[in-house]
Amino acid sequence: MEQEGALLLDVRSPEEFAQEHLPGAHNVPHTEIDARWDELATLVGPDPNRPIVVYCRSGRRSGIAKEALLAQGYRQITNLGGISDW
Repeated sequence: MEQEGALLLDVRSPEEFAQEHLPGAHNVPHTEIDARWDELATLVGPDPNRPIVVYCRSGRRSGIAKEALLAQGYRQITNLGGISDW
């Protein structure tokens, strides 16, 4: 999906991201999504249909992030689950 233009979004803490993350991923912790809409809009670009793939450690935080993104009008959100699911 990333090769097709999807945004890869790691919603874990900055410390977890620093330890390990997927190549090309951007780190926006799920607790900061509401405060960082401008940054997310820049990352996603003008197309609300651009695919976004969210992941965390186990899938719980990425599920929360997915719901927040859907509430903001983004339509193509995939919850990868945990980083080990990659």
